[in-house]
Order: sequence, then structure tokens, then C-alpha cells
Amino acid sequence: MNAEIIAVGSELLLGQIVNTNAKFLSQQLADLGINVYYHTVVGDNPQRLKTAIEAAESRADLLVFTGGLGPTKDDLTKETIARHVGTELELDMDALYSIEEYFKRTNRPMTENNKKQALILAGSKVLPNEHGMAPGMLYQGEQCKYMLLPGPPKEMEPMFLKYGHAALKANNVEEVIILSRVLRFFGIGEAMLETVIEDILDKQDNPTIAPLAGDSEVTLRLTAKHANAQTALSMLAESEKEILSRVGEYFYGYDDTSLFIELSKKLAEKNLTIAAAESLTGGLFQKEFTSIPGAGSLLKGGVVCYTNEVKANVLKVKETTIQNEGVVSSQCAAELAENTALIMNADIGISFTGVAGPDELEGHPVGTVYIGIYQRGQKASVEKLNLGGSRAAIRTRSVLYGCYFLLKQLNQS
Repeated sequence: MNAEIIAVGSELLLGQIVNTNAKFLSQQLADLGINVYYHTVVGDNPQRLKTAIEAAESRADLLVFTGGLGPTKDDLTKETIARHVGTELELDMDALYSIEEYFKRTNRPMTENNKKQALILAGSKVLPNEHGMAPGMLYQGEQCKYMLLPGPPKEMEPMFLKYGHAALKANNVEEVIILSRVLRFFGIGEAMLETVIEDILDKQDNPTIAPLAGDSEVTLRLTAKHANAQTALSMLAESEKEILSRVGEYFYGYDDTSLFIELSKKLAEKNLTIAAAESLTGGLFQKEFTSIPGAGSLLKGGVVCYTNEVKANVLKVKETTIQNEGVVSSQCAAELAENTALIMNADIGISFTGVAGPDELEGHPVGTVYIGIYQRGQKASVEKLNLGGSRAAIRTRSVLYGCYFLLKQLNQS
């Protein structure tokens, strides 16, 4: 079964509210084995809504509407659909009773137009609204099913979970399980990743593979469909294995994780602590790291060493290094990483020094970054980067690369 989600409301088009309903419903319908290929948003206009319905009917078996079920004149979803499918609207007495009781409980007068919320498409299955007034409904047309749900998420979500889900299953929805897995990659661009796995993408069918570029990283969403959950999982695992055989060195985690989450997990797993010395990043690494629950037991502390004076006097970078090599150098990054670990009594020290802009420093162009990593008992290693973008982008990407390089080291040790 293919579905289209149609959100009704001019406030969505004006950007006054965000359409979170589409995200929720897409996830729920996927769990039922229903494909969602289109999201449509249309304003409170009966003619434009009718046009949207006609377009959706040409490409979907199930049309799911959210919004437009309220008491005001611009709430026209039910009326427009009723005219379109050639049925009447009738009062649902249970819904009307529930609305009347609400006004009695709240000691408020009930206006005549509130009765409009109790209207349903004749012959439809009613979906009770236990968190609001207007009921939802599922109507079987000649070629399509029409599910109408309220717009407010606090009403729509519990209604769908308790009644809509079961109504669709009872209406002969094919028993197909859809499982997804997101693979997260860092250090490789979207274009390069797609080039490396181009033949895999070309032959994809089931599972499907959807690349998506994010904030300095790339993800691949693998989606498998099967009547048996274990078989679907096996299909995902086989597809993942083939992909990681090509680009596994850039892979760092699954689903909703992040580089900072994975780094904190690895440090906790190895019972290691960390300290940071930050020049160009100005404390951004520590800010992001401490946003992870449990960071207090992992991060010993750190120093924002913006000036040469702090680098020399607090973090004990050698004067000869500053004078001969410069603070934007591999040697300075190594000393910063080792010295901050020793001063903070941490197992690991990580340092960031470089040029975020807007001007060059010590003859180095904007985007030149050195990241130092020291582990207790080992020689410090340094990675050099040449990053592009704005000052903020260079700082953000620097700390992400720091996470990535350290995570790779810990995974290999």
C-alpha cells in the first residue's frame, strides 16, 4: 500500500508552525509496511485542497489528512472530502456527547459551531479523540482510503497510536515489516562516498539505500521490507557488510548517535579520562563534550589558550617552539596535547591550534588546523587539516575532526 500525507493549514505554509505530524506519521506507517512517497501541505482553501486530493489519488491508495477538523469556517477538510467522494456528513453522537461534557467540566458556554467538530463522513469508522474534541475517521472510498486526523500533535499522535494504527491493520493492510538502519560516516564527502559505492546504489532494490549529507558528515539509510523481522534484519546486515567493505574506515556509528556520543562511550568503555587545550576552538570541544550525559566522569578539564602567554605560562609550551615553529605548528599541537594531559592528570590530552580567520596567522592561510592527541605513555600524534568555510564552520569542523581522529585511535588500540 502506498500512502500520501496531506497536512491542511495555512499556518504551515506561512511558517508559523512546523509540520511534525508528517515525520511522526511516516514513521508509524513504515512500521505498518505502508510506503510514503509524498508529503503535501495545502492551505485552508477548498479548491486547492480538492486539487491536492486529486493528485494524491493518482499515486496513493491511502490518503492521510491532518488538520482542518476544527469548529471555524476555515476548517474545511471534512466538507471538501465529503463533496469530493460524494458522501454526506453526519453527527457522531458519541463525539457530540464528549464535546458537550468537556464544556460542562470546564464551565464554559458551548457555541453552536462546536457541534461541527462532531461531524463525520457517513459510513466512516470513527477514531475517538481522547485528548481534544474533533474525532478522526477512516473512510473507504471506491479506490482509496481516506484517514482524517486532527492537526494538534497532542491530539493526533495518541489517536493514531490507539485507534488509527489498529484501524489500518483491520482494513487488510498487507503484513509487511519495514526496518531501517542509518550508517554514519565522517571524513568522506557525499560525492566521494556515492562514487565508491555507485554500483551498490545502482542495483539497490530491497534493501533500499538513501544517502544524505549532514553537518560535516554523510549518512546512509538502509531500509528493508519483509514479512519476517529476522529476515529483514539479515537483509540489512548483508547490505551493511557490503557497504562497509568499501568505506568502513569512515564509519563511526548507527542511527541517532554522534561523534561525541561515540567518543564518550569509547572512553567510558576503556576507563580513560581526557583533557583539552583549545586555541582556535575557544572551548567548543569541551562545550560539546560536556553536553553528553556522564561527561563529568570522563573530562578532567581544559584550558582555552588563545594567547601565546597562556600557551607558554599555563600549558608550558616551550619558548623555542613558539619562536622557531610558531603556535600554528605540529610541534605546538603535540606539546599542548601532552602538557594538558599531564597538568590535568588525564589519560588523554587533545589540542586544537590553527587559524579560524578572518586573517592569516604566522603566514598560514585561514583554515590551517593542527590537532594533537596524546595518550599516557605514548608519543603525541598530530593531524594537519586545511579546512574551508566560515570562521564558525572551521571551528566546528575542527572539533568534529578531533573527535574522529581520537575515536579512530581508540578503536585501533
